[in-house]
Amino acid sequence: MAKMRLFYSPSSPYARKVRVLALEAGLDKKLEMINVALTPIAPNADVDKHNPIGKIPVLSVKGMDLFDSPVICEYLDHQHKGRKLLPRKGRGRWVALRQQAMGDGLLDAALLARYETFLRPENRRWPEWSQGQVKKIEGVLDTLEAEAKVLKGKPTLGTITIACALGYLDFRFGDHDWRAKRPKLTKWFAAFSKLPSMKATVPPPA
Repeated sequence: MAKMRLFYSPSSPYARKVRVLALEAGLDKKLEMINVALTPIAPNADVDKHNPIGKIPVLSVKGMDLFDSPVICEYLDHQHKGRKLLPRKGRGRWVALRQQAMGDGLLDAALLARYETFLRPENRRWPEWSQGQVKKIEGVLDTLEAEAKVLKGKPTLGTITIACALGYLDFRFGDHDWRAKRPKLTKWFAAFSKLPSMKATVPPPA
């Protein structure tokens, strides 16, 4: 297999999702990791060459650039012969894809809320916007608590995405006690976080 180059940031939850999947699939040694720095207001020229959207992660392989994380993860899951992290067919596939959508949706809302308070000048901030994003986050968390039983079992692309999203809340929203009133989700995340792949990809201190 040709060497694959992954453009990433250790603090990116979307890149973490790719890295966890690669570790679970035994593909981590096949990846050349390229650590890049960028924000929505400070783009990275190297990333722009590989992704016209200017976002990470980007996987460069065989003269082709793949983005974003769902596409990269599905590609990687086709490159190993072990248990597939995204089931190829049946109900398990749709459960995993739905879970991925919830995890990515939570991350989208969390990042928008962070950008509003961290990057936008204070005199231009829109509190109602931030409140709307928090409402989305709470909605996903409540659904995950109600469906915590479905999260159990061997890791899938869906549960990896959810775990990385919860990890991002801990990383960037330490004062947001998402665990309050969600004991089942809390217990599941504590167990999932013990996976070597999760421990190896914990973002550096903020």
